Amino acid sequence: MAEEFDMTRVTVVVHPMVQHKLSILRDANTGSKQFREIVKELGLFEGYEATRDFPLEDVHVTTPVCKTVCKKISGRKVAVVPILRAGLGMVDGLLELVPAARVGHIGMYRDEETHEPHEYYCKMPADIDKRICLVVDPMLATGGSAIAAIQYLREQGVKDIRLLVIIAAPEGIKAVLDADENVRLFTCSIDERLNERAYIVPGLGDAGDRIFGTK
Repeated sequence: MAEEFDMTRVTVVVHPMVQHKLSILRDANTGSKQFREIVKELGLFEGYEATRDFPLEDVHVTTPVCKTVCKKISGRKVAVVPILRAGLGMVDGLLELVPAARVGHIGMYRDEETHEPHEYYCKMPADIDKRICLVVDPMLATGGSAIAAIQYLREQGVKDIRLLVIIAAPEGIKAVLDADENVRLFTCSIDERLNERAYIVPGLGDAGDRIFGTK
């Protein structure tokens, strides 16, 4: 039975270049260097979508030719929050887009038998409650780690949380949206399902291992 969830809170980034790069990520023959580069690039692409609704205000600028009125982001503070360790692969792409963003870190590991997340490290900017938080993790499988990270940020007073992943399983999307009624989710692909080991099918394997060249 297909999972049902609120697609109004889900954005699938279907740009042709995103889908092209995603096919390279899925290939088992893609090496760690290229894999890291593409994860970073997809973080940048998703950042464009996740910040699309930021409001603008007028700013006066003097060009080499004349004075003019341009636009700038209106009073928005951003924090990029990777879920360790795979989420680190997306951070640099987002910082290229939003260089002034602060970076927090949430450390989670998944129990290989129960598939439940366990927190081992959290470090946030002091004003995290005043920032829009872009939570990043390449894979959304069961949703356990993302739910725990979102809950932690809510407890710190964060109002606007946007989850950016590269590949999502329907089960994970439903779990995240059911657990938090306000979170918004961005992904490059909604895959078929989870297998018996809670890996995404067709997926791309273990993102952390492929980013860092580990097993």
